[in-house]
Amino acid sequence: MHIRTVGAGPPIVLLHGWALHGGVFEPLLQRLHDRYQLHLVDLPGHGGSRDSDLPLALQPCVDEIAARTPDAVWLGWSLGGLFALKAAAMLPQVRGLVMLASTPRFVQGPDWPDAVEATVFAQFARDLEQDYRGTLDRFLALDALGSEHARAELRRLRAALHAGGEPAPRALQQGLQLLARSDLRHLLPGLPVPSLWISGRRDRLVPAAGMQAAAASAPASGFLDLPRGGHAPFLGQADEVAARLADFVGGLPA
Repeated sequence: MHIRTVGAGPPIVLLHGWALHGGVFEPLLQRLHDRYQLHLVDLPGHGGSRDSDLPLALQPCVDEIAARTPDAVWLGWSLGGLFALKAAAMLPQVRGLVMLASTPRFVQGPDWPDAVEATVFAQFARDLEQDYRGTLDRFLALDALGSEHARAELRRLRAALHAGGEPAPRALQQGLQLLARSDLRHLLPGLPVPSLWISGRRDRLVPAAGMQAAAASAPASGFLDLPRGGHAPFLGQADEVAARLADFVGGLPA
């Protein structure tokens, strides 16, 4: 698995969303590399890990990342939040958790209304087999939809995707299965580390209400809703996300 390390200071592990790679966090890297050591992970099948033999599954990925990074705060965006939450609940080397436009459960259920319909990810899985590149582009458009800076964010997401190379189709299908089937809500009440939950109020994939509900279930948690943010607030609201992340890391016990 490819992990790029940049900067010096308290370590932060950053985990990207579906179809992207660690390079998508460039706006945060620009704002934080002079104060923090950033570990930008490319999950299996994505970016520099495109040819990795590791399956895109929670436990194998968490174990591999943990073996290759120091004690750190783990930040997960979208799909990456599932890996970060799993690690925070199980590994003593995780000092804090940041869930960025992410949730322990991405699909609706009888007791979980603030999420997308289960058919959304199933449709993307079918579409991938018919129109691989078109489906990727539609998903990136959904990432940016609603944001105050939607067009600029979509350009950044497309540029990041092309810069890192096309993700492996097998990994994309595995990622959609994770989004559709994972439910990590049971980990929240016993979460042993502080957590920060950052939502975009205009997010069309992860409703802010669902993130707020998840944060309320975890001890020592904080919740921040960005009124003009979409699903990728670290692009359109990079200054605010970086500032709140720095505040969170600085407030953790030594």
